Amino acid sequence: QVQVVESGGGLVQAGGSLRLSCAASGSIVSINAMGWYRQPPGKQRELVAEITSGGSTNYGDSVSGRFTISRDNAKTTMYLQMNSLKPEDTAVYYCKIRARRVSPFIIWDDYWGQGTQVTVSS
Repeated sequence: QVQVVESGGGLVQAGGSLRLSCAASGSIVSINAMGWYRQPPGKQRELVAEITSGGSTNYGDSVSGRFTISRDNAKTTMYLQMNSLKPEDTAVYYCKIRARRVSPFIIWDDYWGQGTQVTVSS
């Protein structure tokens, strides 16, 4: 089994900062890309930021310059530093990893966490 757990969400005032963490564990052989997505109330899930195993990053237009994605050397934990938060950043933030799990076969799958709520008050 593969587990993906987010943490670090909460309530913050506009202009403030939060740092989200995503920890992957379980029967993982290798992790390729990791990413943060968010789903605002009543809207579709959207990409926030993603990072490859080689360290390349990609950001959604609405967060570029304010958010920074990173991952640890073991490449099983990912972070999202969110600065200059705005009320429109309010959403449930999800972590997604693309991983190969322990199996007789080479299978890459996407695994999602349960999400963590981020609320930014004006």
